[in-house]
Amino acid sequence: MARPGLTGLTTEQLQDVMRRVHRGTLPCPFRRQTLLAMGLNQVAEHGDLLIGLDEAGVRAVIAAVVAERRPRAV
Repeated sequence: MARPGLTGLTTEQLQDVMRRVHRGTLPCPFRRQTLLAMGLNQVAEHGDLLIGLDEAGVRAVIAAVVAERRPRAV
């Protein structure tokens, strides 16, 4: 069965992960246990696509998802 990607996470949660990665407080690749220990339970539960990625991968995935969620200019 296909997983819903990152749809279970809000844009704000994804941006929080990006900030933590940028600041170095969430080193990559990270594991589910690391997210849980940091209180990022929603990310641990719904962020399967991010688990195990290197920093460039996490940044690329989050940037793409956030860009897709932005309203398009007409």
